Amino acid sequence: MTGTRGQDDGVRDGGLDPSGADAPADAVERPVDPAGGRGPTGADATDAVAGERIVRAAVVGTGVFVAVAVAAAVSRPTFSTAAVVVSLVLFAVGCAAFLWAYAVAIGRSRVDAIGMGGLFFLHGSAPRRVQLLLIGATAVQVVAAFATAAVHPFTSQAFVILGPMYGLGLAGLWGARHGTFEPRTDRAER
Repeated sequence: MTGTRGQDDGVRDGGLDPSGADAPADAVERPVDPAGGRGPTGADATDAVAGERIVRAAVVGTGVFVAVAVAAAVSRPTFSTAAVVVSLVLFAVGCAAFLWAYAVAIGRSRVDAIGMGGLFFLHGSAPRRVQLLLIGATAVQVVAAFATAAVHPFTSQAFVILGPMYGLGLAGLWGARHGTFEPRTDRAER
């Protein structure tokens, strides 16, 4: 079966075909280049929707985190439990997303040259809008965490420092699943 770019539809992000055999580097389907002049179709449209869900989750999670962290810093006894719970949940989700991103990146690294800057900070691997939203959300989480934790440093408010793992994990997940990386050069050529 031929995909939209003349590639095998069975070969996806993991670099393996359905039978489990290693796929050649030129057979792996790559995400659509946003500046390429055509919109995503077929599997690419599904990837675009999934990518937008990650971005939306990062923005919504950042809003919830900042609201709860600021509320806990301003009226500490009232919202301190909520700040701890939200921070721990976002930390757990962020750790899971980070590990998922790392596992996907390991699979893709057989055919793509993936660097940490491109994977977790989306440097050169994501459209500018996506990079600004995901890295911006992470930066807002870091600033909010440190600013609100500094208000009550030796209390439960310190748990908010864990929250920014959420933004970093989602940025990495977007990069691993949807990022565009250069093809890996063959080691025999080196």
